[in-house]
Amino acid sequence: MADEVRATGLGPASADPKGLRRGRRSPYGLPGRPGGGFDASGATYAALDLGTNNCRLLVARPTRDGFRVIDAFSRIIRLGEGITSSGRLSDAAMARAVDALRVCRGKMRNRGVTRARLIATEACRSAANGQGFLDLVREEVGIELEVVDRETEARLAATGCTPLVDPASSGVILFDIGGGSSELVRLGRTVPTAHGPPHPEIDAWVSIPMGVVTLAERHGGVDVSRETFATMIDEVYEYVHHFVAKHGGGIEGLHLLGTSGTVTTIAGVYLELPRYERRRVDGCWMSDTQVSGVVERLLAMSYQDRVANPCIGAERADLVLAGCAILEAIRRAFPCERLRIADRGLREGMLVQMMREDQVWSAPGRASS
Repeated sequence: MADEVRATGLGPASADPKGLRRGRRSPYGLPGRPGGGFDASGATYAALDLGTNNCRLLVARPTRDGFRVIDAFSRIIRLGEGITSSGRLSDAAMARAVDALRVCRGKMRNRGVTRARLIATEACRSAANGQGFLDLVREEVGIELEVVDRETEARLAATGCTPLVDPASSGVILFDIGGGSSELVRLGRTVPTAHGPPHPEIDAWVSIPMGVVTLAERHGGVDVSRETFATMIDEVYEYVHHFVAKHGGGIEGLHLLGTSGTVTTIAGVYLELPRYERRRVDGCWMSDTQVSGVVERLLAMSYQDRVANPCIGAERADLVLAGCAILEAIRRAFPCERLRIADRGLREGMLVQMMREDQVWSAPGRASS
């Protein structure tokens, strides 16, 4: 799958925000081909993921066997900040999210998006004022967010990450460490398709109500002792071990596949990158020993050291050890020898799902690269 992200050279704006509502075609529609069906040559898709910690957008166009990213946006907004104690989204957090969503709306308009899916996850699922926030976004930004359930979140992550499954393996344990929840999916062998990305073969999945924001708020993220870190691991494992009891057998031939800011940060630290580079991180393999080494390095760092690291920075410095604790609980449950890092997930899954629904990879009239 090609990855071509550009932030300049935006095209003409669309005047109608209703074309950006969830999973819908814009008022001017997607181009058809004689005799019906779908011609992907003029289609532009958008996938937005509003999470507990991040707001992320991808804009892409279909290619012969995948898609090409033409624009992207990512901003840490901490929508779920304080929700552990209050049960509500704060005014400041909602304002940060609305500002980020305005940027996303502008990018979708400027790129002439013809179909979009715009989802919100755990923070909006669990907050007492989640519906009020959705109403605010509709009024202030002109887009309609779709709050997805945890099963949908797990399936979209699996769809987005399936291209990174080692075809020689018997399956994978996929995990997505989020801000407010984390998903675990056991996948069997990938199902190849004649055209387009492979289908995930989901054997089992679970979502646990633990993410980097909720865990860091509960135990602290600035100064984390080894004792506190061990407590966090034990707390997460209490949720994971039920899944292990049912689906933890026969892991020979499996590998771990992780998607989240936690694992991409670990990969960046492992590679000692002077600045984060997606092309070097996405698809990177790490051994069990290498992962343990990086976790030890992060535990030994002070908060200031973490802030100074170019692959962590101030926005993640108080969250990365909470993410490592979730990762360690997963590794305790599934002691696989290899971990593959994915800088992809929900947004890619949404794009693939929409393009499959529109049969963009079905001959004749397939999208061209």
